[in-house]
Amino acid sequence: MEHKLKLPEGAILAPMAGVTDYAFREICVRTGAGATVTEMVSAKALCYGDKKTASLLRRNRGVLCGVQIFGCDPDFMARGARLALELSGADFIDINMGCPMPKIVNNGEGSALMKDPALAGRIVQAVVQAVPVPVTVKTRKGWDKSHVNVVELAKILEDNGAAAIVVHGRTKTMLYSGTADWDVIAQVKQAVTIPVIANGDVISPGAALRCLNWTGADGVMVGRAAFGDPWLFRQIRAALDGDPIPERPPLARRMETALRQMELAREDKGEHIACLEARKQLAWYLRGVRFSNYYKQQISQIKTMEDIYRVIGGIQRDLE
Repeated sequence: MEHKLKLPEGAILAPMAGVTDYAFREICVRTGAGATVTEMVSAKALCYGDKKTASLLRRNRGVLCGVQIFGCDPDFMARGARLALELSGADFIDINMGCPMPKIVNNGEGSALMKDPALAGRIVQAVVQAVPVPVTVKTRKGWDKSHVNVVELAKILEDNGAAAIVVHGRTKTMLYSGTADWDVIAQVKQAVTIPVIANGDVISPGAALRCLNWTGADGVMVGRAAFGDPWLFRQIRAALDGDPIPERPPLARRMETALRQMELAREDKGEHIACLEARKQLAWYLRGVRFSNYYKQQISQIKTMEDIYRVIGGIQRDLE
């Protein structure tokens, strides 16, 4: 049975491994994200009862929230989807067909599925039949510039019950380099009747509007541009509503938000892991801040929440 996906207002936060944990997603919700998707989780690991994998599935409340699973076996994907839904209570299941990382594609998963559209279709069909919520797919333009097949793939995904498709306008071999191809997203939009979400180079409110106008897409998804800048969602939502674009808060307030994120992470996964992961997350909040190198060095040595309180206090005192 197919289920329709009610698209959110505002931009969607892209699922990004090692970044979009519960804490960061929660901050993005509070700053205007229309929907969130968990970090990708292995369907096979879920089937084998891996506790670490299950811990990634905590959903955000008060906003549309999906769980992203990856794998290449239709049966495991169907079982994994059911388990993911039971553990999370998610609003939709998203299937990863876009991850370009070698440890994923070398197993035939992620963007490797673009090389086998028939298998991709069987996976979608199996997951759609397994869960009572909409099933979406996140994919790319193609494998490389000689194998751009997302339009063909999108039709197959739709025929097998996908409720929406997210298209990142880069090939697998491009990784995150070069310029996203919005033309190919427009072609996908013209080829299918299900909602199409545009992803790639949505780095500002103006870019979000240009992307929607260029592609005709039904929504936009924001990825790396949100690192350390969750206020981008509030700005994009204002642009979509035709309202004045709010400025980012001053540094001191941005650091208060960063601190809330680290505290949420501690509650979610414990102080040790939260502090190790805070090193990259907190450094992102200082991107473009003048004279911040001293504190970036301090951040790289964070081990405890007390370290975080001390570093953030210093930033607020010295750099504002």
